[in-house]
Amino acid sequence: MENPRPLPFSAFEWLLSGRYLRARRKEGFISVIAGFSFLGIMLGVATLIIVMAVMNGFRKELVDKIVGLNGHLLVQPLEAPLTDWEDVTERISRVPGIRLAAPVVDAPALASSAHNASGVLVRGIRSDDLNKLAAIAGNIQQGSLDEFNEGRGVAIGRRLADQLSLRAGDNITLVAADGAVRSKGTTAHIKPYKVAAVFSIDMSEYDSVMVFLPLAEAQAYFNRANDVSAIEIFIDGSPDRVDSFRRPVADAAGRPVFLVDWRRRTSAFFAALQVERNVMFLILTLIVLVAALNIVSGLIMLVKDKGSDIAILRTVGASRGAIMRIFLIAGGAIGVLGTVTGLLVGMLICLNIETIRQFLSWLTNTELFPPKLYFLSKLPAEIDFAETAAVVVMALTLSLLATLYPSWRAARLDPVDVLRYG
Repeated sequence: MENPRPLPFSAFEWLLSGRYLRARRKEGFISVIAGFSFLGIMLGVATLIIVMAVMNGFRKELVDKIVGLNGHLLVQPLEAPLTDWEDVTERISRVPGIRLAAPVVDAPALASSAHNASGVLVRGIRSDDLNKLAAIAGNIQQGSLDEFNEGRGVAIGRRLADQLSLRAGDNITLVAADGAVRSKGTTAHIKPYKVAAVFSIDMSEYDSVMVFLPLAEAQAYFNRANDVSAIEIFIDGSPDRVDSFRRPVADAAGRPVFLVDWRRRTSAFFAALQVERNVMFLILTLIVLVAALNIVSGLIMLVKDKGSDIAILRTVGASRGAIMRIFLIAGGAIGVLGTVTGLLVGMLICLNIETIRQFLSWLTNTELFPPKLYFLSKLPAEIDFAETAAVVVMALTLSLLATLYPSWRAARLDPVDVLRYG
């Protein structure tokens, strides 16, 4: 009576695979290749997870800063000016999910002091609305919004204040065309204002150009009569939900309006960020691919070295499938262990990345990721679990594919030829 064949992936196959991975001294070179393959996959997976998490963190922080100031949705008038802005704002505010609807007057101007001058964007906004903008009200560095609320002062960015050598309590002069045409050309409207507050949101693009003015004063200064430029809409929840608010906001407006979301207003910036993110993913994937190719070379050498063992196993009854599975397990173990270790290392670094940054800054006595250059006070890391799972699946797939050819070669060895000529 014939002995039954062992089941696929039996303890016998796992035992031999483990034995082959624990090479003896004379087989040390194969063990070194296996070790480098393990390290390559571990570092590749960990690096991919860390880089993707940091880029996700950068995107989230920048989106929070951008929509914290400019809103998720911009309502602009069509056919006629927004003279009915109070009614339109009231109706839009009642739409479920709308956190704030703020009418604004936006116009360029020249800001000057006794020391310097700079082009700015003046934004007229109601004091109650400005107090609800945490990006501004929660980041006042000098002064307060009390005088702004009383209509007697302006709020400016910290970088603009530094450029003009101004502090809270000083006067800033705004110069803008008033639209009136005289025989010698268009006249300028010049008026000094007291700096009530200096804010900083750690983005030079805004800190160096934004000047907030009370809405009524901005309407008078820019000769806007009783209309506004637009209505900024702030929604609750994720900024990516903005599309679901287009129809309700348009219906609530009750008049022809043009809607622009935050993605279109910053399309060039975030498109460049997305391209950089995709390119980094492809480049770092090559690290995992190279490590997988190391598995191929290591297993081919292992098959060549174990040719006589394979021949003996075949002569005592081991099937080609069993031989193939032995080397599949050996190569797969390297890939699985490397991937799991890389996942753990990557997650651990992501959860402590700011502490690591501070330690490296202290160790090298340099400022890594300076806030003035990267707009951020700390290094962010936002772990996307779906993206992390995709990285793990990709690494496991590449590792498994890398084992197929060497395992197939091992299964195809002819035991007669090996024992005769080996």
